[in-house]
Amino acid sequence: MDLSEIRLNPEQKLAVDTLNGPLLIIAGAGSGKTGVITSRIANMLNHGIPQSQILAMTFTNKAAKEMEARVKSLTGKKLTNLTISTFHAFGVKILREHYVDMGFRPNFSIYDTGDKISCLKEAARELKLKYENPELMELANMFAAIKTERQPWDNTIDQHKPLYKEYEEHMRIYNAVDFDDLIVLPIHLMEEHSDILEKYQNRFRYIMVDEFQDTSSIQYRFLHLMAEKYRNICCVGDDDQSIYSWRGANYGNILQFEKDYPELIEIKLERNYRSTGTILKAANAVIANNTNRKLKELWTEMSHNEMTIKHTLPDDDKDEGDFIASTIASLRMKEHMKYDQFGILIRTNSLSKAIEDALLSSNIPYTMSGGTSFFQRAEIRDIISYLRVINNPDDDVNLLRIINTPRRGIGKRALETLIDESQRHSQSLYSTMTSLLFSADSELSTKLRNGIAEIVDLVEDFKDRFKEAGALAATGVELVEEINYWEYLLQEHASNDKVAKWKNDNIIMFMDFMSRWEKNPDNLEPSLQKWLNRITLVTRDDTDDNEAGKVNLMTIHASKGLEFDVVFLAGVEKDIIPHERAIAEDPANVEEERRLFYVAITRARKKLYITSCLKRRQMREMIDSSPSPFLDEIPLELMEAMEIEEEVEDPKEAEQYFARLPWK
Repeated sequence: MDLSEIRLNPEQKLAVDTLNGPLLIIAGAGSGKTGVITSRIANMLNHGIPQSQILAMTFTNKAAKEMEARVKSLTGKKLTNLTISTFHAFGVKILREHYVDMGFRPNFSIYDTGDKISCLKEAARELKLKYENPELMELANMFAAIKTERQPWDNTIDQHKPLYKEYEEHMRIYNAVDFDDLIVLPIHLMEEHSDILEKYQNRFRYIMVDEFQDTSSIQYRFLHLMAEKYRNICCVGDDDQSIYSWRGANYGNILQFEKDYPELIEIKLERNYRSTGTILKAANAVIANNTNRKLKELWTEMSHNEMTIKHTLPDDDKDEGDFIASTIASLRMKEHMKYDQFGILIRTNSLSKAIEDALLSSNIPYTMSGGTSFFQRAEIRDIISYLRVINNPDDDVNLLRIINTPRRGIGKRALETLIDESQRHSQSLYSTMTSLLFSADSELSTKLRNGIAEIVDLVEDFKDRFKEAGALAATGVELVEEINYWEYLLQEHASNDKVAKWKNDNIIMFMDFMSRWEKNPDNLEPSLQKWLNRITLVTRDDTDDNEAGKVNLMTIHASKGLEFDVVFLAGVEKDIIPHERAIAEDPANVEEERRLFYVAITRARKKLYITSCLKRRQMREMIDSSPSPFLDEIPLELMEAMEIEEEVEDPKEAEQYFARLPWK
């Protein structure tokens, strides 16, 4: 394989050619780091380094698969002995080889979060302790922090030690490990068995780590153990993109790496192949305000038509969503863009509601990642399922979701009997329930008959109510009240009524969406079926993209590593970014919040739109908002105030609009 065919800039080439000894590659956003990593692995193979001696570590299965595919494409070889893996998958590999040394039996289980909570609940029951699910989740997170040495035991939490020990004992009995064990146990194994440590050191003499700034302290310890003998370790990362401290990431590992390997070579990749010069100047200006960072400045030679960053001040989150949707529709038509060229980034999942509604209203297909779509939240899906069954009672899937939500005394056995009966007669579950209810010789218990009657009467009643023209949302509100969903939420979240209120507010918002839709003059003869068809666009679980793809709506955290021709940063407001809670916990968190904003800016290739609402809905109130202080860090000449295109009939109203804009 001739690597001379691969176009590399001087810094990239130096990184690819430096094969031995410790190497630190500071790879700025859009600097082509994946190409450097894969080319470097290919160059190792070119220089006769056996593939079995190379270990490349990253954080996601997707990244590992992409890296592996690119190396195979470069070399044209199958490379069956090359190890490109996530940290956790590599930990599994070690445990599978040494389960006996760790005291496990063959075929041990790996518990996910749900399994872990169930085991914790059982351990608590053994100690005659009772916790609600949210409390168990908090304890699980605390135990994970203790296990991975991010938090020590102290007198404020020592009372939980018996539960921690009982949980660990249960895991041993069940021959199971959790995800934290996949890193912690291999470390203990190597530290306690020098022969096993040496075995892995000799096997993997060349180690590469991608996204190094995202490694935790314990993951760094794992890497340092493995690399200590031969010291051929290459770490690739960018401290300016370290945004995961809440899950243990420690960008200080870059400084620790420099201390542990003083002989290292450091290479900075600052040439950007992604964004326009305007976007890079803005990103550089923002991140320069952080103090604890490696000095670097992204630059580009690309000749894009330069445009300023557009900033607009919508009146509220509804106007914000409408602006984003209309701008996407306009750009798609004028510039023949595909939907998947657009990215909408939000700081928190709660900002998605109005944006989703606007996309839906404009028939713009989208996918939500890094959080739960508003229409996929449990409480919204419950109400949608009711509406689907009222519209089509023979919909067994949705009927099964709501039949005991809220509870109606139709137990598991009774439900199994009803399902068997419906299958025996080749009819829907609802038809079976109706037949049994009105059959003179059915042997239903009084409790079961009452439960079935309740659901059948409800469906039949609301079928008629929803046929009344112009009353969809009002009837939806009546439905929610009829089933006592608020009482159900209070029972389900007895330990935290704030959660119940938040979920209830989501339902109110959902009904508001329905109301606005049915009152839209463009909707001729609005009906329940048409509304359900409309929201099917986002509530179905298919993954087939049409030719033009889908708009990407995601949290900023989820956007890391991605890029889009056009990016919308929504909700760039005080207390949202930087986030109020993060700053309240520790004012020093402002630097990570700034890194998050930097990541968001650098996702954009050609166009960047920033929105800051003047008012934003929080729970049931409209709260005054103001632009994020981070916007003051972007040079004025790079920003342009953008008017929201709307008809303004009153000249005074127009003057008031322009008076609000900070740039003229």
